[in-house]
Amino acid sequence: MTAANPYGIQNLPLDERPRERLLHYGAEALSSTELLAIILGSGSKEKSVLQLAQELLGAFSSISELSDSSIAELCRIKGIGPAKAIALKAAFALGMKAAKQSIPPRYLVEHPVHAYYLLKDELEKEKKEVFVVVLLDCKGSVIRYERVSVGTLSSTLVHPREVFAPAVRHGAASMILAHNHPSGDPSPSEEDFTVTTRLIEAARVLGVPIQDHLVIGRGRYVSLRQEGVCFE
Repeated sequence: MTAANPYGIQNLPLDERPRERLLHYGAEALSSTELLAIILGSGSKEKSVLQLAQELLGAFSSISELSDSSIAELCRIKGIGPAKAIALKAAFALGMKAAKQSIPPRYLVEHPVHAYYLLKDELEKEKKEVFVVVLLDCKGSVIRYERVSVGTLSSTLVHPREVFAPAVRHGAASMILAHNHPSGDPSPSEEDFTVTTRLIEAARVLGVPIQDHLVIGRGRYVSLRQEGVCFE
C-alpha cells in the first residue's frame, strides 16, 4: 500500500484548496501562486503544489519573465518536469492570445486619452503600483502591452532592461509608459519624473523612442508630456 504524500493538496482544508477556491470565489479571487498551482496540477514528494508554485514564482523577477521563459529554463526548477513545463507554456500562450484579441485591430494612439482608455480598466483598481509598457508600430498602432514590474515605483525597481526588453522582443517602433497610483490621485511624484527622465535617456541610446508616460488614477490620468516633460 502506497503511503499518502504528507505534502499532498488533500491535506489542506477544503476551503484552502486552489480548485475549490476558484469554484466558490472565481479566478479573480486567487493569488498568482494558487493559479499556478492549478495549472501545475500536483507537487512532488518533497513539496506541495502550492510550495512548488511559490518556488517557481520566486525563481523569476515577474510573471512576464516567467511566461517568456523556455521549457528548458522551467525544467531547471526542481519538481518541474517536461509535462508541467509544457502545461505552463500552453497556459501562458493561451493568455497572450486572449490579451491580443482584446485589443481592437489597428488601435491607434493619437492622443494620451487613447492610451488611458486602453489601460484604465486594468490599472485603476490595482492596490499596488503596476508599471506597463504599450508597444506601438511605426504608424502608432498598438502591438501589445505588458506589465514589467509591480511594487512601489523607483529607479531601482523599474530597470531599463525590463522596460525595453518587450520593445526589442516584439520589434516596436516606439512605446508609451504607464503606471497607476493606488491612492487614486494621478498627480506625478518627484520619483515619477526621475524615473521617466532616466528611461528617456536610455531610449535615446537604444533607439526606441518613448512617446509619453501616463500616471493613472481613479477615473483620471496625467500625461507627463502634457506636463512639460521633453520626450524628444
